[in-house]
Amino acid sequence: MSLEQQVMSAMKEAMRAKDQTALAALRAVKSEILLAKTSGDAGELSQTEEIKLVQKLVKQRKDSSRIYTEQNRSDLADPELAQAKVLEQFLPAQLSETEIEAIVDQIIADTGASGMKDMGMVMGKANTALAGKADGRTISTVVKKKLS
Repeated sequence: MSLEQQVMSAMKEAMRAKDQTALAALRAVKSEILLAKTSGDAGELSQTEEIKLVQKLVKQRKDSSRIYTEQNRSDLADPELAQAKVLEQFLPAQLSETEIEAIVDQIIADTGASGMKDMGMVMGKANTALAGKADGRTISTVVKKKLS
């Protein structure tokens, strides 16, 4: 079942349950899917593109929530986090920090990286290896810790 079909199914359930937060998040995903399908050459999105699309939306919600929290606006931050939680159900299971560290250690050993000057190379390989399985910020934190 494609992401678009999953979103449509979830939207129907959210409408029946009168869950406005979930509905708003799902409509955002549907909108992004339609924009992606109509803007490029490809008619259908690959699974990797779908995951990236949902990850981008989750990241936007979390960043907005963090900014609202810093400004003491929990009334705006809470709905953003709730929408992020709804969107995360469409992502593959995220790896723990320990699992990420093991993969990053392997990449560092394979590439022979020795310091912060090699961070770009390690991050490129780590992002490729962990695509959809870990947040970029978490990957960056682990790589910095390992290379410093």
